[in-house]
Amino acid sequence: MRVFTTLDEVAAAAGEEIGTSDWVTVDQERVNRFAEATDDHQWIHVDVERAEAGPFGGTIAHGYLTLSLLPYFGSQIFDLQTPGAKLNYGLNKVRFPTPVPVGSRLRATCTFTQVVDVPAGKQLTMNYVVEIEDQPKPALVAEFLVLLLP
Repeated sequence: MRVFTTLDEVAAAAGEEIGTSDWVTVDQERVNRFAEATDDHQWIHVDVERAEAGPFGGTIAHGYLTLSLLPYFGSQIFDLQTPGAKLNYGLNKVRFPTPVPVGSRLRATCTFTQVVDVPAGKQLTMNYVVEIEDQPKPALVAEFLVLLLP
């Protein structure tokens, strides 16, 4: 894990691949809990029997569940111990190239792509690629923004 203690260290890492997380299994229980939390009970996610006859041969994770794992993956890859607050500022681009079959293992690679000065401090842009074990295409590619306050 990379640890950053100053905003200058973060800025110096712009353009670098920071690291890769451990694998996490996306099981049906996690998918069901996400469906409960979001009220998204589409059958392709939660109806195991119906999904077996569906287009993917089984249930798949919600795309937003995969997206919601980014903070978890990031916590395994880097630690921003900079002095001020860190605020989720949003996303510039999110794509879900491959569905995540329930039971799959995922991991993420994070690259700090850009650090720019903004009136509140610095804006860090990170690129996450979430891969599915033994699959050629990623589950998720996202450009994630964080404000780093001094």
